Amino acid sequence: MSVVRSISTALALLAATSLTGCATPRTAQPGTTILAGGTIYDGSSETPFVGDVVIAGDEIVYVGPGRDAPANARIIDASGMVVAPGFIDPHTHAQRFLDASDSEGRLNLPWLMQGVTTIFSGVDGSGTPEVGAFLDEVETRGFGTNVATYVGFGPVRRAVLGESGRAPDEGELREMKSLVAKGMCEGALGLSTGLYYVPQSFADTDEVIALAREAAIRGGIYDTHQRDEATYTIGVEQSVQEVLTIGREAGLPVHIAHIKVLGVDAHGTSGAIIEAINRARGAGQDVTADQYPWEASGTSLQAALLPPWSQDGGREALLERLEDPAQRGRIEAEMAENMRRRGGAHSLLLVAPGHEWTSMRLDAIAAKWNVDPIAAAIRIIQDGDRSGKLVSFNMAESDIVAFMRQPWVVTSSDGSEGHPRMYATFPQKYRQYVQQAAAVDLATFINSSTGRTADRFGLSDRGHLRPGYKADIVMFDPDRYRPVATYLRPRELSEGVLTLVVNGEVVIADGKPTGVAAGRALRHRPPPETCPA
Repeated sequence: MSVVRSISTALALLAATSLTGCATPRTAQPGTTILAGGTIYDGSSETPFVGDVVIAGDEIVYVGPGRDAPANARIIDASGMVVAPGFIDPHTHAQRFLDASDSEGRLNLPWLMQGVTTIFSGVDGSGTPEVGAFLDEVETRGFGTNVATYVGFGPVRRAVLGESGRAPDEGELREMKSLVAKGMCEGALGLSTGLYYVPQSFADTDEVIALAREAAIRGGIYDTHQRDEATYTIGVEQSVQEVLTIGREAGLPVHIAHIKVLGVDAHGTSGAIIEAINRARGAGQDVTADQYPWEASGTSLQAALLPPWSQDGGREALLERLEDPAQRGRIEAEMAENMRRRGGAHSLLLVAPGHEWTSMRLDAIAAKWNVDPIAAAIRIIQDGDRSGKLVSFNMAESDIVAFMRQPWVVTSSDGSEGHPRMYATFPQKYRQYVQQAAAVDLATFINSSTGRTADRFGLSDRGHLRPGYKADIVMFDPDRYRPVATYLRPRELSEGVLTLVVNGEVVIADGKPTGVAAGRALRHRPPPETCPA
């Protein structure tokens, strides 16, 4: 039953922030919206309380005990529900929705239905240097969630060196640095790299440091899919040391994307990784990470199994090498070792839609074709770049929990096609690790999905339920909030979010999308003196 409440007058806007929404100002909604009588987790405090959250326009104007409300207030009964800041996902692959031409696609429903109100794009080194144009398009075409982005090492390196494995000369490095500076000046959060992926993997540490300095000058962060999360090249422990070196030498905060120890050889090494990061933090270095709560990663057969040298020069060069018996033999031997690292052919589930092998394990595909698993993998790789989309079961539960409990780790989805994490990461973490395993409590789950993330990335008017902050708010049923997507049915929308508010506008009501695209582009603002007028 709705309870009549009242509010105090709206507080003044907070001071200018380092990362702000820059959409064209909207006309404030008439009246006031009140989420009344919910159990409030404000994004920072460990202690919830029962009360009201009051919204006027795009702002929160009151959080506290219930009071009488004006007659024209819109009341949303939150009794028995959890009310929290909207979740922030700092690592997504939402390009299908960002590129969608239809308004329904641009609602970004997989994330909205989880209670996510802000996503980060351009991760793993994928972000375009044309940051301004990208964020302008988010605003002009409309989008369901707020969007921030990185400038990515991949497009920067390709623009100058193509798919080549060689190092840049002085002029080429200068050109790459200018592209990073351009992206930063147009609003990128920082520099993102995917040093595991070709052609980024061809870069040495000094090349990355030189580009990261351009982000550092402009107040950015270094976000990285590190060079090795397993034992592929330098090993995960040495890879973490490379991340720390880049941060120290370039002079900027570092953030490790989807932290994990991947594969049978690396299982159990989370303790050593945590110790190394805590040591760096204790010495004053700014180091954090994000994590998704799944035992399987998502990648491609090509990235999972092929040695990097075989891809020097791009796909055509790879296909030529596979036709050369001597080179193919070397490739097959290294693929076999990489497959062993990941736990064998049965650990690899193919998920690219529209193929005879969709939703089959690699060992089953090989048996069907009466070939060995490496031959089957090469056949799939030869079929096309995206034919080998993969879910790889390669993590140990003890390592997942160890990382999750660190105060410097935040929740992310790494949401990508073919993996349920795109549709179900936040409810998965709640259901499995809060309710079932009790690995973390509800307040920690919310903090690591909201306030901790906002504070880390400079979203200084989001991530908390406080007067003057933007009204990004989720209300979910603690008994019904759950993932529906599975590894075999990855495109199922999550359940249990009853109300979701983005920038003061209700985008989910009574558990259903309203069709409103209220997201904004969030631009990092570098010091003015570091960017040309």
